[in-house]
Amino acid sequence: MNVSFYSWIVILLALLAANVPFLNQQLFAVIPLGRDAQFVKPIWWRLIELLILYFLVGGVAYLMESTMGNVFAHGWEFYAITGCLFLVFAFPGYVFRYLYKHH
Repeated sequence: MNVSFYSWIVILLALLAANVPFLNQQLFAVIPLGRDAQFVKPIWWRLIELLILYFLVGGVAYLMESTMGNVFAHGWEFYAITGCLFLVFAFPGYVFRYLYKHH
């Protein structure tokens, strides 16, 4: 596998993981939170889930980077940029959940 392929895998995984909290009412798309069908997951729960998924995707990216060779040192700038990029990736799910009119 080459570096470009790993990069695309991480980008697609981040895009998928960033939208998971907004596209369903379950925790991590697996664990049901409410017993009735009218349950709506609150925004603070979605944001906690988004933060946990950010670190999970970062862990997968770290593992992929370590299989290719030496792991580069990352400062706070790296985490600030990737965090903002993860929020940008989450924007379509946010728009679908809160701004799109469901009829």
